[in-house]
Amino acid sequence: MVLITPILVGIVALEHLYILYLEMFQWTKPKGLKTFGMTQQVAEASKSLAANQGLYNGFLAAGLIWSLLYSNDLVARELQLFFLGCIMVAAIFGGMTAKRSILVVQGLPAFITFLFVWLY
Repeated sequence: MVLITPILVGIVALEHLYILYLEMFQWTKPKGLKTFGMTQQVAEASKSLAANQGLYNGFLAAGLIWSLLYSNDLVARELQLFFLGCIMVAAIFGGMTAKRSILVVQGLPAFITFLFVWLY
């Protein structure tokens, strides 16, 4: 069961790297428009905001990756709990203010992973 924890942390990190990619590089392109359900006009008007969001998602991913590489297991665990907690808070806020599906797409994987890190 212990082996699954770093795998889950890695999956959440990869998810947030993918979100970075979508928000920073695909926002105004067909993939971004379809993923986020926007018109070209809305995407163009909000592309700098999206790039900023993408950068923050990259920082969350970087924190999780850092935690996987950290040599002290206790510190690594605390880093994982912190960054997963940040993702859960962001997912709750995003789900309440932007799009309800954020709760499931970002919040649920982070929550499940948080539980594994906390319990194991």
